[in-house]
Amino acid sequence: MHSTDITRATEAPQPIPAHSAAEIKPDRAAGGVQRTAPEIPLIDLMGGSSRAQINVLDHGFIALVDCMPRLVPQGQTADSAIVQAARVSYGHGTKKVNEDRGLIRYLLRHRHTTPFEMVELKFHVCMPIFVARQWIRHRTANVNEYSARYSILPDRFYTPNLDQVRKQSKANRQGGEELFRIHEDAQDLKTAQDFVRYLDDVEGFYKRYLALTEQGVSREMARIGLPVNMYTEWYWKCDLHNTLRFLALRLDSHAQFEIRAFAQAMLQLIEPLVPATVEAWKDYEVGSVHLSALEVDALRRLAAGQSAQLASDNSRERAEWAEKAAALGFNLP
Repeated sequence: MHSTDITRATEAPQPIPAHSAAEIKPDRAAGGVQRTAPEIPLIDLMGGSSRAQINVLDHGFIALVDCMPRLVPQGQTADSAIVQAARVSYGHGTKKVNEDRGLIRYLLRHRHTTPFEMVELKFHVCMPIFVARQWIRHRTANVNEYSARYSILPDRFYTPNLDQVRKQSKANRQGGEELFRIHEDAQDLKTAQDFVRYLDDVEGFYKRYLALTEQGVSREMARIGLPVNMYTEWYWKCDLHNTLRFLALRLDSHAQFEIRAFAQAMLQLIEPLVPATVEAWKDYEVGSVHLSALEVDALRRLAAGQSAQLASDNSRERAEWAEKAAALGFNLP
């Protein structure tokens, strides 16, 4: 990630004053709608700003442009909407902030997901098209993308630095993990340079794209020759539960570097809004080790001084078990 500049309001959130419930009366002209004033002054979780933005890669960004709830009681965060929803099911329960944290941790620990759907987040994202095509696989959001049928795509192309060019993984057909050793190996340096020059050549076709549209070729036809390292934009709105599912997959070390950079920025934007939830999610999801029935059985045999080899002839399963065992502090023979 080339930059992580953050743009947000610098002033602290100003509370919206509370009023006596007696001051709020039904509006007869509006059909008798009854309005209730807050018992505690409300604050804007975004501090009065219209967006909070982090720049990602060379020309991209992700910006938080809205959230629900936006207004919360002073001293609270959007975590309060989660416990409010949960208590509809669990009863009124406890109200102290530390007990709210405990409830959130219980909900995440036991995979009670619906209360986390009560928080929604809306982002404006500018990313390379190949990142967008990975991102759109998460089908639980509302998305509206910049349309190249109606508008000319801006002249923005993603080009990695030489030291970010990756080799094809030998173990993972869909990934690249090892970097070219451009400072130690002359051939590696030449290959990385050839790749960057290839992207420069591809970018050179942008002028022909513009010329063809000026000659009358429809935008919807002219766009089909554009490369996937061009930038696109969209608005992406998603509830917190599914946002955390997105982050769990895209922050993983096996995720592609470029989409991982956007996921890291997204987490940075949402953590101040739901700190208790993110804390619990890191404990129970990101930092946890999930064991299969076969792995639990192998662990029991290890504790009994027996062979801890996985009872499976699948090489990938065995390799994953070895990684998990190492994470737990066991070195398998």
